Amino acid sequence: MNKVRLDIMALSHSVTQSHNYAVVLGEENGKRRLPIVIGGFEAQAIAVALENMTPNRPLTHDLFKNTLDAFNIEIKEVVINNLLDGIFYAQLICEQDGNVMQIDARTSDAISMAVRYGCPIYTFEFIMESAGVILDEDEETKTNAPTKPKGSSIETMSLAGLERLLEEALEKEDYERAAQIRDIITKKKSTES
Repeated sequence: MNKVRLDIMALSHSVTQSHNYAVVLGEENGKRRLPIVIGGFEAQAIAVALENMTPNRPLTHDLFKNTLDAFNIEIKEVVINNLLDGIFYAQLICEQDGNVMQIDARTSDAISMAVRYGCPIYTFEFIMESAGVILDEDEETKTNAPTKPKGSSIETMSLAGLERLLEEALEKEDYERAAQIRDIITKKKSTES
């Protein structure tokens, strides 16, 4: 079976299921998208890795990566290998001393590990045909548009105030909000220089 390489296109609130998120994977060099509904904690684990944030304490996925690294096991790729009754299944393709192993994983966990290892994510054509969608240009623009933090009036705050908010968000381990605040700080610093 031919594999289809995917890139993470967006991480957003799920339109179909409240209190959940969706990670949208896009076909490399193609227009098809594969939306996968995930929970809030799983979305946070992916967002932390995507934003290269360092939490005060290691998250479960960081602990797992540290453990694999300690035993010289590297994740080479993630494969979303099945779709049954609306549930995606995935495998971590790992290598240790030249031996290749396949480890079953929840898709959200597999994606989170792929981000941490910087390894490719793949699926198969039959999954893209049954669950993939093609976005028109307007929808794609909305999907790729950055989201503003809750209470976007914080954009008018001083840098010192924003940095205090960032520290509070990190202490509360609200990494999604911390990433949004960090983006505003970065934007302010670039316009002031």
